Amino acid sequence: MKTELLQERIIELKKLILESGIESSGELEQLEVKVLSASKTEQTWKQVELARHSERPYSMDYIERIFDNFTELHGDRAYADDPAIIGGLAFLDGIPVTIIANQKGRSLKENLYRNHGMANPEGYRKALRLAKNAEKFQRPIISFVDTSGAYPGLGSEERGIGEAIARNLREFSQLKTPIICVIIGEGGSGGALGISVGDKIYMLENAIYSVISPEGCASILLRDAAKAKDAAAMLRITSKDLKSFNVINGIIAEPPGGAHTDPDSTAASIKKVLLNDIADLQNRNPTVLVRYRNQKIRKIGHWNEN
Repeated sequence: MKTELLQERIIELKKLILESGIESSGELEQLEVKVLSASKTEQTWKQVELARHSERPYSMDYIERIFDNFTELHGDRAYADDPAIIGGLAFLDGIPVTIIANQKGRSLKENLYRNHGMANPEGYRKALRLAKNAEKFQRPIISFVDTSGAYPGLGSEERGIGEAIARNLREFSQLKTPIICVIIGEGGSGGALGISVGDKIYMLENAIYSVISPEGCASILLRDAAKAKDAAAMLRITSKDLKSFNVINGIIAEPPGGAHTDPDSTAASIKKVLLNDIADLQNRNPTVLVRYRNQKIRKIGHWNEN
């Protein structure tokens, strides 16, 4: 609110200078740049807060609203089942699909069970098992991404969290079935990448997608965790930023105030996008699908100077 008032005052001063014919020293322009920068920082942080909102719909909230007859499947067939990643079979307006998703908890008890949506290696191995099954039976894969990152605990590292995510990156890039990914809240680091390699990647309007959390970036690069807001703006983690970099294919609009204000409307918007893309992607040759998916991945990060 303070930055908005300052912007109004600057506009008034500019008008006064033009009307009076006074020469500007450039200080007003410098102040305007600072105010705009502060405004962008506040706007970005507002999106971070909305992406983390305690009432924001989680994956199961969307699955219940979008799909029919969801049947959850468990276990990686190697070590254990990881409740931080859920997956299974469902129908999308009669079309059989495979769903893979991060799942957070709302209560303390549920968050402990879901590990705050931070998956262990067995979660990513379960996701890969389900993805391979989907490829075998030519079912499109729908993934919902909502995690601050993979779990960095000792047991997770001992069981090969890095290898599990790396394997998923490789295998998902080669799956001969359509893959559509939707980042519904937080898309954090490798934890998000492990299930977000797809033909189409979308973000909800107030979702975020980043290589590291703003707090982690502030601690490491800015040497001050209190500068998380500045780090968030520097990271360019909003849906608009990611669309401008062509990292994602599109932005799915949210109701005013965020997805939690009207989950049904948000779910309907997601469903519309899924149905449009599945109709298109299922008609493509699987080999061509993989080729275009890999071309899309390899273009990310390329920079051309004119």
